[in-house]
Amino acid sequence: MPRDIVAPRYVTVAVSRKAAAEDAVAEALRGLDLSETCFLFAFVPGRLDLPRLATALETGAGGLPVFGCTTAGTITPEGYETEALLILAFPRDHFRCASLLISPLKPLQMKPIASAVRGHAQAFRRTPGWNRLALIFADGLAKQEDMLAATLEAALGEVPVFGGSAGDELAFRETFVLQDGQLHSNAALLLLLETDLEFAGLGFDHFLPTDTQVVVTHALPEDRLVLELNGAPAALEYARITGVDPDALGPRVFAENPMLVRQNMNYHVRAIHDAPGAHALSFLGAIDDGLILTLGRGKEILETLDSGLGVTDARGNVPDFVLGFDCVLRKLEIQKKGLVAQVSEILSRHRVLGFNTYGEQHCGVHVNQTFVGVAFFEPGRRALE
Repeated sequence: MPRDIVAPRYVTVAVSRKAAAEDAVAEALRGLDLSETCFLFAFVPGRLDLPRLATALETGAGGLPVFGCTTAGTITPEGYETEALLILAFPRDHFRCASLLISPLKPLQMKPIASAVRGHAQAFRRTPGWNRLALIFADGLAKQEDMLAATLEAALGEVPVFGGSAGDELAFRETFVLQDGQLHSNAALLLLLETDLEFAGLGFDHFLPTDTQVVVTHALPEDRLVLELNGAPAALEYARITGVDPDALGPRVFAENPMLVRQNMNYHVRAIHDAPGAHALSFLGAIDDGLILTLGRGKEILETLDSGLGVTDARGNVPDFVLGFDCVLRKLEIQKKGLVAQVSEILSRHRVLGFNTYGEQHCGVHVNQTFVGVAFFEPGRRALE
């Protein structure tokens, strides 16, 4: 934690940048008092040997539950990092947790999942006076988060759900969720949390809709692939409306020129992740024929981030810490603009801890290029949302 930033009181943070998985786990766990811990979160950089890391965590945690996922980067007390292992220890005096592995994730079976989730919630005994929320870590390459988020919201009712899709440092090969020493792909991990802390959900991006719209005229929804926009090859039409040479299309262009989808009165980013052969566009969210997409225009990202994280509770207190799920496409844009140091300072000052994702889940919707988080406050009256 930077010297002028006060460490959180209600979560303990450990970070390691060692190259070997066993060494990284050992160094991180040495900084934690496991005797006071209820469960651990581990957010894992893709550079580490994952089977060795999972074994080391299971052994080193001494029987404590360990949950987490692989990432496209971590958010530590120093801000954005790429190679750091981040472990968070949640004290038993203030947290309880129950986990449910949803596997296989693809093909998604909504009714069995909804039934299992309802049963899981009913079996998790309520603690009088404590608050309840849910977190979801999902395989970021299974392409099932849209239906999963909607299913969880319907099954859990008033329990809010927040989460992020696991990453693999932009390799887009294989992502994993972690439950009790086991790594799972094609899976999602649902965590029901109870806490005597107050909390507030966060969700914001930095884009406004423009007047430029396109219609998806040929799509392969199961693959999130768009072949045509406005009847033209998708990548060529996207390049035309953004004023970019088709040969220059790539993650940073997509990050700065996102497509937005309107839902009710709100716009959500439906991010593009690749332009595969034959001039197609591959998306990170649900896509279908007839969908109207609106080109987004960026707002000032530093001001938007600082303002979005500036939530307080009913007594005017700032969060003790913020558990954050921040899209890796935001990080790419920030890197291109040379703003990593400034963004890291803002994240650190607001005590954000978490990871960079391949997508975020918030209010029953799977979104992209968005910051989603949970701000935790001292126990007391309900925080302002």
